[in-house]
Amino acid sequence: MKKLHSLEQLASIIQEHKHKGEKVVLANGCFDLIHVGHIRYLRESKEKGNILVVALNSDSSVRKLKGKGRPILQEQERVEIISSFEFVDYVTFFDELNVEKVLLTLKPDTHAKGSDYTKDTVPERETVKEYGGAIAITGGPKVKSTSQLIKEIASKIKEAE
Repeated sequence: MKKLHSLEQLASIIQEHKHKGEKVVLANGCFDLIHVGHIRYLRESKEKGNILVVALNSDSSVRKLKGKGRPILQEQERVEIISSFEFVDYVTFFDELNVEKVLLTLKPDTHAKGSDYTKDTVPERETVKEYGGAIAITGGPKVKSTSQLIKEIASKIKEAE
């Protein structure tokens, strides 16, 4: 099964799932350097419904959000990694700085965010509330961010030199 779809393609696919009564969950992020926190976030997000869609920030979006030198992994590598997870059903890219356009197009039953957020700090909470969706915080306690991992790796390399 091909998991990567444009937002437009995904809109009709998701409608079919909703007509069958299946619950759709949307998770999103850069997923620039996969770590255990990402796995926990996505796995638990899938548990909130039947279908898990992952919206990946495009390379240009990651650069705008994270700055020079990012992403570490290009979008085609990131989509291949995310698509390999059995609990991920579909993947799409978005260029914007937030995932509101994807939410408004797909209107998932649940918008899952990682534990670096609370239900009150999810940037898209008003959008989700407007169309009648729910927000779930998934993934357990925050492990560490990709940015922290990159700093640790750089520091260890510097120490080893």
